[in-house]
Amino acid sequence: MAPVLEVGRITKAHGLRGEVVVHLVSDRTERLDRGSVLASDRGDLTVLAARPHADRWIVSFEGCTTREAAEALRGTALRAEAVEDGGADGELWVHELVGVRVLERDGTDRGTVESVQANPAADLLVLDTGALVPVVFVVDGPSAGSLTVEVPDGLFDLFED
Repeated sequence: MAPVLEVGRITKAHGLRGEVVVHLVSDRTERLDRGSVLASDRGDLTVLAARPHADRWIVSFEGCTTREAAEALRGTALRAEAVEDGGADGELWVHELVGVRVLERDGTDRGTVESVQANPAADLLVLDTGALVPVVFVVDGPSAGSLTVEVPDGLFDLFED
């Protein structure tokens, strides 16, 4: 079974008919196609309709027909299974990076990826050692539980005591 990932979050109600504003963090807009089912802590939510609005989406879910029902969904995380379709070569997926070891080309172990932090210049690998590594320095992986990075001299010195 593919891992379940957070693909968006309901930010607020929109209008009086139960529509909500969704901030989609997935580039797979088909997750909001009519009939799609998204998992949440409040149970499964079935999409009735969705339309883009600025950098977000206006979405109607089955059974959510009033503003009060929409307000009750505020802050709800939306989840779906990861799509494993082979993406573009060299494409990195957050769910594949978390938990892998980070090694330099010479084999020096720099820690384990705890999370990936969004950053305008380049997303950052957050390591258990406190180090932050821009993903642009990843040269190989993840494979066999590790990935290889090639960073500028002194980058890891910034995070040592």
